[in-house]
Amino acid sequence: MEDSIKNQVQQQFAKNAGKYVTSTGHAKGEDLSLLVSSSMANTTMDVLDIATGGGHVANALAPLVHRVTAYDLTEEMLMTAAEFIRGNGHSNVDFVRGDAEELPFPDASFDLVTCRIAAHHFPNIPAFVAAAFRVVKPGGKLLLIDNVSPEIERFDQFYNQIEKQRDPSHVRAWKKSEWINLLESIGFRMETIVCYPKPFQFQDWCERSGLPEDEIALLETKLLQASKELQDFFSIRTDESGGLSSFKGEAVYFQAVRIS
Repeated sequence: MEDSIKNQVQQQFAKNAGKYVTSTGHAKGEDLSLLVSSSMANTTMDVLDIATGGGHVANALAPLVHRVTAYDLTEEMLMTAAEFIRGNGHSNVDFVRGDAEELPFPDASFDLVTCRIAAHHFPNIPAFVAAAFRVVKPGGKLLLIDNVSPEIERFDQFYNQIEKQRDPSHVRAWKKSEWINLLESIGFRMETIVCYPKPFQFQDWCERSGLPEDEIALLETKLLQASKELQDFFSIRTDESGGLSSFKGEAVYFQAVRIS
């Protein structure tokens, strides 16, 4: 089951790799700025960027640290990220293909481990967090950003349903409480948690995943016909013609340190 999910992830991102380099939400955003400013990065540090995607975290940290390993399951994403990062003049980034849940690096190899807007595609998040804990040095940090689902169960189910309908490689966005419990149970100590709204422009959101027009229409109908309670919670908005314009989710920045 996990292998089929990972194959689906590779297929999805292989065909849409370029879109994730140019996507404004991935290339910019307050979350990326927060990660970089909070990292306390310096030129002695080695960094592992898990599920590097378009390479935006690796690109932002490369000028500040000793070396970055950009790591991703999908070869096409790595090639696209490498073109982007090398095109910006950074020569201290290595590109390694592999699974986020099975990191092929020695214990305590990295000062920082990062992962941004990717974990909702991982079929086994506890394995990913355990692997990240293993490869980060004592005193080192995990800087994790992801979309999260609401704590209320019916809102959680709705959000994950629409994400899955839009992108079959979506596994599940976790709740904030689930992330905190997992990180601390693995052995990390929470240092910082920052929550912020995550606006989605509907058409761009669908096109980035390569969703066909007929399926975009079905998803639009699902959102527009949602209960008033759901529409209010997710700030579902229409344009002048009555079509779906946007809705709003939530993302969280977790900063956690490995004590020993």
